[in-house]
Amino acid sequence: MARRKTRQLNIGGVKVGGDAPVTVQSMTNTDTRDIAATVAQINSLVEAGCEIARVAVPDMDSANAVGEIKKAISIPLVADIHFDWRLAIACLDGGVDCLRINPGNIGDADRIRQVVKGAAARGVPIRIGVNAGSLEKDILARYGHPTPEALVESAMRHISILEEMDFREIKVSLKASSVPLTVKSYRLLAEQVDYPFHIGITEAGTLFSGTIKSAAGLGILLSEGIGDTMRVSLTGDPVDEVRAGWEILKALEMRKRGATIISCPTCGRLKFNSISIAKEIEESLAHLKDSVKIAIMGCVVNGPGEAMEADIGIAGGDGAGMLYIKGVQVRKVKEQEIVKTVLEEVDKLLAERKS
Repeated sequence: MARRKTRQLNIGGVKVGGDAPVTVQSMTNTDTRDIAATVAQINSLVEAGCEIARVAVPDMDSANAVGEIKKAISIPLVADIHFDWRLAIACLDGGVDCLRINPGNIGDADRIRQVVKGAAARGVPIRIGVNAGSLEKDILARYGHPTPEALVESAMRHISILEEMDFREIKVSLKASSVPLTVKSYRLLAEQVDYPFHIGITEAGTLFSGTIKSAAGLGILLSEGIGDTMRVSLTGDPVDEVRAGWEILKALEMRKRGATIISCPTCGRLKFNSISIAKEIEESLAHLKDSVKIAIMGCVVNGPGEAMEADIGIAGGDGAGMLYIKGVQVRKVKEQEIVKTVLEEVDKLLAERKS
């Protein structure tokens, strides 16, 4: 897929935009003032594949905690700030790698100038985050309700504030809970600026529905080359956001990480329990960082073909499955031994890659 050409930012050593891979990020839901809990959650996110973490900074105690959090983690840290310019200054002093603000809501021109000057001096990019649920009153009055044009007008207003101060280390997000609204907004802004985009469907919902909604919206945008970094916004454990983000990128064959499980939907031809086998293998390999493709197929129709295309494949039979390794048929494996056998073969494959 041809990527939209954008400027490239450096966020704490992670490149965003240009020819850099689309990065996966998430946001903590701990109390930022609780440094230990926030660091622990970020470490869990890192283990799942998170490349940039964001924390809410609603007050000065949270801002003062940012510096200690930053020292204790291994990935870039973004401070999410609204209304109070002093919080941004405190986070910059604490070593944050990026600010998420809307310049128009953190004070008058002089206060904005101080924040921008501080960010520029430290080489810290600013993300302008426009949400359909918090558009400016005058824009809402003009359009009546959130529209793509309304979101883009809001974004351009904030962008112009920074550009007038000769600051262009900018990334932009235009988020709504509506997939069509979000997609149309990003498309429209992509025609007007070359800044990198942070993409996501905001307030997408719970794990099941929110993942589906996010996959639909982000899949459209990414397939059109729009998007440089992304967050899947879910009501729940942010670790699931990271996992979902990676699965979207893997499904589009844009990035590789961990196990990709190819498994059939099952039908009346099934003669072994591929459902529980595939689930157990997926859960057992949830920690995996290295890319490996595994096929667990239930019958002889599509099974051999899919199994041959995987690194490790099982084509099901009557209470057993034929094992394939890198396209070569190896041996028949009893149903009760399939999980153990596949996991052993994964270990062998990874060991071979490292030797």
